[in-house]
Amino acid sequence: MSRKNTLEPRKLPVVNLNFIDLYRLVISPIKTSLLLAGIELRVFDLLSDPRSAEDVAEILKTHPEKTRTLLDGLAAFDLLEKKDGLYANSMMAETFLVETSPAFAGDFLCDQWRYIEPALGDMKGIIVRGPQIEKNRDHGTDNELQSEEDLARWLTAVAEYERAGMAQTVARLISELPEFPSFRKMLDLGGGPGLIGMAVVASHSTMKGVIFDLPPVAELAKKFVRDFGMVDRVVVLPGDICDDPLGEGYDLIFASASLYTCKRDLDSAIEKVHAALNPGGVFASLHEGLTCEMTKPEIMKLGWLPSELRGRYLAFQRGEIRASMRRAGFVSISSRTVDCPVGPLDLDVGRKR
Repeated sequence: MSRKNTLEPRKLPVVNLNFIDLYRLVISPIKTSLLLAGIELRVFDLLSDPRSAEDVAEILKTHPEKTRTLLDGLAAFDLLEKKDGLYANSMMAETFLVETSPAFAGDFLCDQWRYIEPALGDMKGIIVRGPQIEKNRDHGTDNELQSEEDLARWLTAVAEYERAGMAQTVARLISELPEFPSFRKMLDLGGGPGLIGMAVVASHSTMKGVIFDLPPVAELAKKFVRDFGMVDRVVVLPGDICDDPLGEGYDLIFASASLYTCKRDLDSAIEKVHAALNPGGVFASLHEGLTCEMTKPEIMKLGWLPSELRGRYLAFQRGEIRASMRRAGFVSISSRTVDCPVGPLDLDVGRKR
């Protein structure tokens, strides 16, 4: 008797799950590519009012049939609306993807992809052989953001992020603090372009502000202060959070996504913050707080993966900053999670006696 005839006939397995979520993961990069193509071609700038694919292709000098494919793809996941063969922006696209919109975030999204793409392109290789990108051992920053042009592009992208809702959110949160009416001077620590600090200052009738960041960033931040007409109330102070004095006499110090450079000696940095505050002053930190053994929230963990693949483990665990604040002498510490454009962030607020 042959081996074939002695084998048990195969049976279909009992399957009580559906792998559609796995399939969605496989096709999700198509959405990213469609979005980036739409931004880079400035498709959304043309669709505040309905247009045909032929009209869009004629204006952009693109292939008519492939332009329709792009527009249909964007309509598939609701960045565009299609009716009677004409395409128009959704509310999301009109708000954040039209270059003339005051909340335009297209360059920020493209800049984020420039940071993400290299890690994705060779993820298997990086996992097998380890990271190949060298890092600055003192401050944990990649060497790839060193040219003046790259720095200016990055700062413009950060300014878009802050302008597109983040600065307004922070200004509202700070204005809700009971101490807010008594604030006279604030420090935006690692403030980048400074839009968050300026928004907080603008929400107060008399408070003055200081934007503190590395010298090359600070030099560029001065332009944003001028552009927003805040030169009478906001000054820019160049310096390194880890090594340089922060100034003194502050009633509020705010730090958002800026404590990573001090992560290996966080206590020293927060002690410096404590010393720079007036008695009764407030320190507010807005950073991610990872949970579930540093695997959640999903959007925050995945956002940090490209850095981790480069060998930079900078994300904060929930409660890590709060604990450091307590060790530095802060009291009446409160914490809450805030929904932000890049995911949930933890707002930790402490007071100096």
